[in-house]
Amino acid sequence: MADLTKLKRRNTLGAPPTPEEASRNLTAPEIAPVHPRPANVLKLSKLRKVIHHQRRIDGRSLRRTGRTVQFATRVSLDFDDRLRHIAQRDGMKLVEVLERALEAYEAARK
Repeated sequence: MADLTKLKRRNTLGAPPTPEEASRNLTAPEIAPVHPRPANVLKLSKLRKVIHHQRRIDGRSLRRTGRTVQFATRVSLDFDDRLRHIAQRDGMKLVEVLERALEAYEAARK
């Protein structure tokens, strides 16, 4: 049988403090006192609000497509290979290929 005595933690912190030695933070008020803010901090907070209201452009917003509904289905291996090949060949996303296929289908039905 394995010797598990080596795995037991030894009390390396020592004995806990007595209630008289413990911190008094539990009896302290929950609301911190309010200190007046320096003028430069007020200017920074106004600047942050202005910056926050401006639209930030990053890589994700440049790639935003407006597609928010998840669409999952099971397809054959052949269909998946063909769809991915077309998307890679034309530099498109899979959903763009499917959208164009739906448009072509609807146009052919009219």
